[in-house]
Amino acid sequence: MTLTLRTVFAIIAVSVPCAAQTASETAPPATLKPLSPPPANQSRIAPANPKAAAVPSPPARTGTSDSSDRKAKPVAPELTAAVDKNSPLKPYVIGSLDVLSVTVWNDAKLSGFFDVRPDGMMSMPLIGEMRADGLTVNELTALIKNKLSATVMEDPEVNVQVARVNSKKFYIYGGCLRQGEFPLNGSMTVMDAFANCGGFKDFVNLKKIYILRGTEQIPFNYKDVSHGKHMEQNRQLQNGDRIFVPE
Repeated sequence: MTLTLRTVFAIIAVSVPCAAQTASETAPPATLKPLSPPPANQSRIAPANPKAAAVPSPPARTGTSDSSDRKAKPVAPELTAAVDKNSPLKPYVIGSLDVLSVTVWNDAKLSGFFDVRPDGMMSMPLIGEMRADGLTVNELTALIKNKLSATVMEDPEVNVQVARVNSKKFYIYGGCLRQGEFPLNGSMTVMDAFANCGGFKDFVNLKKIYILRGTEQIPFNYKDVSHGKHMEQNRQLQNGDRIFVPE
């Protein structure tokens, strides 16, 4: 049989793909080549050193501090027992003509009101005479307790109070509605004294007030002090002070 050239080319075109497919099916599968280890001279990243990376924690504080801490702490100044002579906390000193209230627990005969005589002495039943002038309330209380313990009772309970102040006084003169003698009850300032005078008369000079203390003349400006100025002028009154308000 005689084949034409076109027929031969067609047969070749069909047979070539089939042969390639057959060869691919029969060929053994390719194997993966294992990775080779890195060269010996190749640098590796070293793992972090946990000892080097760890941040040391501060030592725990204990109840006692070292010497450096003690030096750093400021030392509080010691408190002094000094008391200002014009301090309102200064205890009251009993004087002549004062009236005292004395209470002795469970003994009505020893309790009552007692006058301090002009000579500064006072008298109580079963105790007799004792000097009260110049003593504080606490000092007189201790004196009475000692005298009672030595005579009539053991460990007595005693309470002493000033019922009426007659020994300490101040005076106001001049342009006030109330003038004269006033009791100096405990700690009083010049402004406190004016609370007893009932107010001022008209046209008085409140800037020229003065306190006569013995032979010393102490100026007092009521206008300034009442407005919070020159508060050092508002001093504590003393027994016998005389306040003059010019009219």
